[in-house]
Amino acid sequence: MKKIPITKAGFEKLKKELEYIKTVSLPENIRDIEVARAHGDITENAEYQAAKERQSFLQGRIQELENNLSMSYIVSLDGVTSEKIVFGSTVTLEDINAGGGITYQLVGPFESDLDENKISVTSPIGKALIGKSVGDEITVKTPGGTREFEVVDVNIIVTK
Repeated sequence: MKKIPITKAGFEKLKKELEYIKTVSLPENIRDIEVARAHGDITENAEYQAAKERQSFLQGRIQELENNLSMSYIVSLDGVTSEKIVFGSTVTLEDINAGGGITYQLVGPFESDLDENKISVTSPIGKALIGKSVGDEITVKTPGGTREFEVVDVNIIVTK
């Protein structure tokens, strides 16, 4: 089985979500099923059907999180300094064609989140950035077309 890199913060976030589902969401759902069952005939009970669907979703999410955690290995960023872009780096890019800058942190696929500007090292941009330095230019084929970026800044920010 192939191991997937993850930051310590990303690993902890997955563990917290798993714990929350097991200790809060699933017990609440079980109570919802019991309440809906008490209303009588479950064959035409929309509350019961919805609660059972939610239970199925929660159990699937538990399996997914447990699988992701078991496949992950934490890449420690403590004491890491690098002028080159590596896993965990926070990178500021300038869009050469459209102008404007954007900052991304390179993380593992289980913790990538565009809303938080965290992109996976396995994404097209992530792959193109690995090993680059400030001043380097990259060309990336993305689903939206080919884009060109210049690396403006590289940092490694350790989150506890």
